[in-house]
Amino acid sequence: MMAQYLEIKGAHPDHLLFYRMGDFYELFFEDARQASEALDIALTKRGLHQGQEIPMCGVPVASAEGYLQRLIRKGFRVAVCEQVEDPAEARKRGAKAVVRREVIRLVTPGTLSEDALLDACAANYLAALAQAEGALALAWAEMSTGEFAVMGVSEASLPAALARLEPGELLVPEPLLEAPALFELFAEWKEALTPQPRSLFDSMAAGRSLAAFYGIASLDGLGSFSRAELAAAGAVLGYLKLTQKGQLPRLARLRSTETGAAMAIDAATRRNLELTATLDGGAAGSLLSVIDRTVTGAGARLLRVRLTAPLTEPAAIVERLESVGFLVEVEGARSALRERLRRCPDVERSLSRLSLERGGPRDLAAVRDALGQIPAIRDALGTEAAGGLRPPPPALAADLKALGHHQSLVDRLTSALVESPPPSIRDGGVIARGYDEALDEVVELRDHSRRLIGELEARYRSETGVNALKVRHNNVLGYYVEVPPQRADALTEAFIHRQTLASAMRYTTVELGELEARITGAADKALALEQAHFDDLRADVVSRGEDIARAAGALAALDVAQGLAQLAVERRYTRPTVDDTTAFEIKGGRHPVVEAMGAGGDTPFVPNDCDLGEDARIWLVTGPNMAGKSTFLRQNALIAVLAQMGSFVPATSARIGVVDRLFSRVGAADDLARGRSTFMVEMVETAAILNQAGDRALVILDEIGRGTATYDGLSIAWAAIEHLHDSNLCRALFATHYHELTALAQKLDRLACHTMRIKEWQGSVVFLHEVAPGAADRSYGIHVARLAGLPEAVLARAEAVLAVLEQGEKATAAARLANDLPLFQARPAPAPAEPAPDPLRTRLAAINPDDLTPRDALELIYALRAGLDGDESPD
Repeated sequence: MMAQYLEIKGAHPDHLLFYRMGDFYELFFEDARQASEALDIALTKRGLHQGQEIPMCGVPVASAEGYLQRLIRKGFRVAVCEQVEDPAEARKRGAKAVVRREVIRLVTPGTLSEDALLDACAANYLAALAQAEGALALAWAEMSTGEFAVMGVSEASLPAALARLEPGELLVPEPLLEAPALFELFAEWKEALTPQPRSLFDSMAAGRSLAAFYGIASLDGLGSFSRAELAAAGAVLGYLKLTQKGQLPRLARLRSTETGAAMAIDAATRRNLELTATLDGGAAGSLLSVIDRTVTGAGARLLRVRLTAPLTEPAAIVERLESVGFLVEVEGARSALRERLRRCPDVERSLSRLSLERGGPRDLAAVRDALGQIPAIRDALGTEAAGGLRPPPPALAADLKALGHHQSLVDRLTSALVESPPPSIRDGGVIARGYDEALDEVVELRDHSRRLIGELEARYRSETGVNALKVRHNNVLGYYVEVPPQRADALTEAFIHRQTLASAMRYTTVELGELEARITGAADKALALEQAHFDDLRADVVSRGEDIARAAGALAALDVAQGLAQLAVERRYTRPTVDDTTAFEIKGGRHPVVEAMGAGGDTPFVPNDCDLGEDARIWLVTGPNMAGKSTFLRQNALIAVLAQMGSFVPATSARIGVVDRLFSRVGAADDLARGRSTFMVEMVETAAILNQAGDRALVILDEIGRGTATYDGLSIAWAAIEHLHDSNLCRALFATHYHELTALAQKLDRLACHTMRIKEWQGSVVFLHEVAPGAADRSYGIHVARLAGLPEAVLARAEAVLAVLEQGEKATAAARLANDLPLFQARPAPAPAEPAPDPLRTRLAAINPDDLTPRDALELIYALRAGLDGDESPD
């Protein structure tokens, strides 16, 4: 046996080997050490190998999925090795013959299908990146649902594409790992990377493999694909063949996706806006958690896909909005639809498991129950049920049509299966009474024989006078008679001794043996008949896979539409207008997450307008800390995302010209693992924005330049605004505490200054959270520090320092602080300086205004703001 284990393990050195032995998966040697530590299970020893004891641990087959889940999440890959031969057959080959075993599956992060290993509300993609003829392509498949797609990408668009998909596993050809331009990107996705040999990405072989998989002579019927796209798609298919050992899942027809079909949102922006997860990694508090009103797993997954990939085609967006709008209007139909969808299990993933021959009776029941709801769903959305107002809009009507008609299959599954079948066919009791007369007879014989066991036990008690006598069963002895040791003398010679334990004596009888044979024979025959029926039903379902998958997709789309309609009604969202212009006009906009988190509180959310029209494409937003600048910036970005995914939005009205790329530079965080300071991270993200934003982009920038010296930060912010205005030509919201930047409004005709309103009252500051035209002259940072609880001594000292800084020129402020304010007592006061010529007047006299550089201008602005010593003349 150990020789067999070592041979199989040698073929899978990078995987933990789950080696089936009876009712356990056993692990040996280093696999056992790693698994025992990762799973926190006992590490034992068994036998010798080269004179050393063999480390060993194991997990029960019945609960293996839970252990697999923990191992996969910790980065392990697992090879599942099953017994493929009956032990009785092995014994026929000799007393020392080993039962044949084979690896039936490689479990990797991108090839999961069991519910216990998957997030019910999120897709789990296997992706592949390929390069051919100088071009890149990205393909992805979702094995548990059958989704299969490919798209051409560039080095610039690839990060956003990966951020949208969040693949569980990314296949990359080994030579591509050496591409310098992709080093940084691969470092970000290191945990998901699975390097593969170049041969897996052969585009010619991929074309043949894909055609064979779909049973077609040529791929022309699927569309036109580049060599890079074929290589990527072929790598996904080849990897599935490798890991599933030839048992491929059902995959939808390969579709090509246009790069610009979805709003490009890079990883930093997704993180900053907290679309699907908060900054600390949790789901609660993200935009997705706030808008999700779906009632099915498939609907929740589709909602997540739409949120992470908002559309850029106005016509398609309008179709989605019409579906939501219809369900907003017809409350009765929406409620009926929600109730019916609640009864629909996750038929997408059940179908995938059945196609892989990993599905059980409950997967068949899921198909039955989900398809069985379709007639009622169709009735709920009919014109009459909708109050006779109007028929469903085109997109909703298309979903209803895609549901199809499956009554014959539903009737068959209903008559064949019990109402609540067990998880495994091996448990028996799957097929309903009346479906097969022969099965009913065998089950009756089996159950009757078991009743005879009870009658036999009662008779033996009466005959022997041993009331503690019991007839029991286990997998080793079968049926046996058990009595306490002190009463064994009461048994006659008809009782044949089988086993002695400290607490019991075990026997059998000829009569019991004959009855056991009848029970075992009937039970085995019943199980065989049920297995045959199960296989037949599974084959019927799989043969209708395309129609069932289409219905499952329609159910998910209906769930998303009703969920967004329910959200719109609950939260008072309004339908946006999305068109081909570059407009961005929001009236009464609200932050969806902040508003939802504060719902029911004493302070209502304060709505604000935002109009990035042609004469004000960039808003420069100033104002105190805690006044709501960041919230205002984020809420407008989130409104754009919601509108383009096809949702109503938290605003009184909204008109949005399609945003093709969304950029966000908000918040502060370092990246120590990659040697990046907070400021470096900020500059990298800002560089990506300035290099990639076009005229249809929406950019939100919050306090650029704050992580370095004041002059440096102000200079960078100044130049960035000019670049956005003159070169990028995009719509932008720019929040800052550099009040000097407001001077740009006189130079840049498409820049408008806005500020967060506050009210000073009896020495305190009241934040009104309102955005108004104008500029702030103070940041009220000390006031915020007081709210945060800084000691009064620190606050008093800060106010004194601030007064000095605001009075004098910054170049001499430090010296004046040391002299005038007794903070640095141990430091001697500096000697009086010799009078020097006024440097400002010298510079003003020396320069030609026509030659003034931006940096010169900035320095002069600071100097003028500080004032000329002893000179009150206005010039």
